[in-house]
Amino acid sequence: SSGINAEYGMVLLDNDGFLHALTKMFQNNRTSGSVTLVTKKYDGRTTRAAVTAPENLCIIRASDNKSKITTIISNKEVTKFQMSYATLLRGNMDSLKKHEKSKERKDKKRKDL
Repeated sequence: SSGINAEYGMVLLDNDGFLHALTKMFQNNRTSGSVTLVTKKYDGRTTRAAVTAPENLCIIRASDNKSKITTIISNKEVTKFQMSYATLLRGNMDSLKKHEKSKERKDKKRKDL
């Protein structure tokens, strides 16, 4: 079920399509840029009206400066999706910059000991 949510300019993809698009998003932002991921419980509503969902759903959104994609995961699909998602994240986090601790912080820790 892929479609476009016009209100937010977000593309709703099936789980495999989301993983494929997320891989492309990581590749496009490898040298510069960033990808933001958000995971939330999803109750199935598209408006602010209260709705009870028949099952627990999870929504995952990914965005960079150019595009936004989203997918909805049901209870039945969560294990398969989580395995693929974790593999994808591990494979694309190799270009992260190592955070350098300042010398002041190291000296302060030594004094505290």
